[in-house]
Amino acid sequence: MDNYEFEQRIKMNSKTLEAMKLMHYFITDKNYNPIIVQGLDDEIWLENLDGDYKVIRIVSNYIHNDEQYRFNQTQAKRIIKKIKKKTFAFTMDTLNIYLDLGDNVKTIVDPSKHFINIKVNEKKDLNKEEIIDYFPDIITKTNFKETGISLFAKITTDLNMQAKKDSDRLNKLFSSKTPIITYSLMAINIIVFILEVLLGQGTIISNFAVYFPLIKNGEYYRLLTGIFLHANIFHLAFNMYALFVIGKQLENLVGKHKFLIIYLFSGITGALFSILFNQNSISVGASGAIFGLMGSLVYFGYYYRVYFGNVILKEIIPVILLNLVLGFSMSGIDNFAHIGGLIGGCMITSCLGIDDKSKLSDRINGIIITCIFIIFIIYMTFIYVK
Repeated sequence: MDNYEFEQRIKMNSKTLEAMKLMHYFITDKNYNPIIVQGLDDEIWLENLDGDYKVIRIVSNYIHNDEQYRFNQTQAKRIIKKIKKKTFAFTMDTLNIYLDLGDNVKTIVDPSKHFINIKVNEKKDLNKEEIIDYFPDIITKTNFKETGISLFAKITTDLNMQAKKDSDRLNKLFSSKTPIITYSLMAINIIVFILEVLLGQGTIISNFAVYFPLIKNGEYYRLLTGIFLHANIFHLAFNMYALFVIGKQLENLVGKHKFLIIYLFSGITGALFSILFNQNSISVGASGAIFGLMGSLVYFGYYYRVYFGNVILKEIIPVILLNLVLGFSMSGIDNFAHIGGLIGGCMITSCLGIDDKSKLSDRINGIIITCIFIIFIIYMTFIYVK
């Protein structure tokens, strides 16, 4: 097929070409990702959960009457509900761009103002405020110098390159790596427990456990050392199993240095919560730090909720809730350390940020909130509560 014949075929399906130009713009310039939607023909679904419009629909099929238009709207809203459920979103601002509406079909203004419908029959229609306010460069960026086969090749090549870039990034993120820090922490906990057995558990715990009266007297190191001690072999085995399962997953996702910071910070916030609410009790164990890892995993999963949505909702959150319920219903479990670690894990992860996802403003807000939280807990523990 020569270039002339190709151009003639493209002209016959100009709406498809306009859809490709828009898809090129939103994917390569605005970081939207295609969504695979089954059962809908001639529709392109794009998502960017950090964008002003979370979902953009580009509808190129011909809609000739109001009944067909309303049916298309109903189908779309049903899918949007599923996306909202998967991504834990209360609202899902959606921009629907219709490229081939019949002259007798009028777009409907959705009362919720979260479902925007735009009729774009010509290039100038992109100048509507619902589009241009959020995408001011859309008209210039969808004007290509290339025509015919050259234009088709450019769009296809650019989209393939973007898809490869995204694929490489996700492969790097989710590829299996050796969890060195997780194994090292497990080894330290086990070695410390062996020392407890050899040197006398009472001696080690009395000198290094989390205990408020001694911490208030200046032995602040106990806030850290206490998270490496365990009361018995069953306590150690349960925590090390949890650290192995959760730790190797999180370390693989956030990296070694961030993982170590999250673990230690969560352990210390768990210890602070413990002495705030149990000032006359001795606390030991890595469970506060482990709950912090779970909190961090939830925070990470929220940013990658398109990939982790069902896992967070059906696996991670139920495990957290079950352990908290068991902690409050059984004696001998320091549930306040669990809660403190859980909160600490979420907060320190917001400070460290999620690669390729967290904005600088998110990290700054996380640092401010975390500092306020730590200052408040220290004040309540060492100054306000007598």
